[in-house]
Amino acid sequence: MLHSADLEYDAATAISQGRRERQEDAVAADFLAGAGTGFAVLADGMGGHAAGDVAARIVVTEVFAELKLRTGEPEQLEPAIGAVLHSAADGANACLGEYASHQPQVQAQGMGATLLAPVLFRDRLYWISVGDSPLYLFRDGALIRLNADHSMAAELEKLVARGRLDPAEAAAHPDRHCVTSVLTGADIPLVDCRSAPVRLQHGDIVLAASDGLLFLAEEEIAEVLAAECHSPSARIGAALMRRLEALDAPEQDNAAFCVIKPFDPRAPGPVVADAPAAPAPEQQPPEPAAARQRAGRRVVTFMAASSWRDAPEAGRSKTDASA
Repeated sequence: MLHSADLEYDAATAISQGRRERQEDAVAADFLAGAGTGFAVLADGMGGHAAGDVAARIVVTEVFAELKLRTGEPEQLEPAIGAVLHSAADGANACLGEYASHQPQVQAQGMGATLLAPVLFRDRLYWISVGDSPLYLFRDGALIRLNADHSMAAELEKLVARGRLDPAEAAAHPDRHCVTSVLTGADIPLVDCRSAPVRLQHGDIVLAASDGLLFLAEEEIAEVLAAECHSPSARIGAALMRRLEALDAPEQDNAAFCVIKPFDPRAPGPVVADAPAAPAPEQQPPEPAAARQRAGRRVVTFMAASSWRDAPEAGRSKTDASA
């Protein structure tokens, strides 16, 4: 039987500007070798020129700093993780509001960012998320979305499941790609904070991503993870990026993600961190896939739109499955 105290992590981050003029995603991770604890913080900014990129950096910097200050004493942090994560999100949100209050241009057009922060203690996974950035668990060939999807797409899918909306109407809905909760400096409409852990095991893959990764269908993401499940996290990240590049989508959004592999160092087989490096893209080209298009995303609080995001995005598939 696997003992939780023996799990360690192999983690790697990756980021791409895609076809956008600016990089409005930000990601940072802290996984010390052999520590048995770690976390990642990811934000997808929005708000136009000189706003979305700043918003993402503010959110990642503030939440990362708050968690980093506390991870030195994991036995005290874990029992209070829900309150700590809420406090970190509130602090980042307040910093956004303070910054915007001194920037007239930002006040006029608005700024905001999603937040996704998974925190791990051995075999126990917690998180906080605001927005539509997905947190996935890949286990036994299945890709499961763990966190809530704060988007109109998720709300429309609920209506379809209840028989209150036609699937074709939901798929063509003009607000389908709106987000329903982000950090903007004002009240946060929706927060998903996991204060009871999801149990992890050797062989799992945890993937925290911005929605730019969802230019790939979830089936394609699962295919890459299945093919690379015995590879180190850096190679998995490279494989996902190659698959995105193969799409050659003209509206490819910024993409950022963190791949986390919990593993038992006593388990038989190759050690994760010693697996061979990923070959160059030209040596192992992925199968090309058709480019996808999607309408522009705007920020909405529940059903009320507040501002348009400045760039269009292509369609993607999402699943909202809670653990």
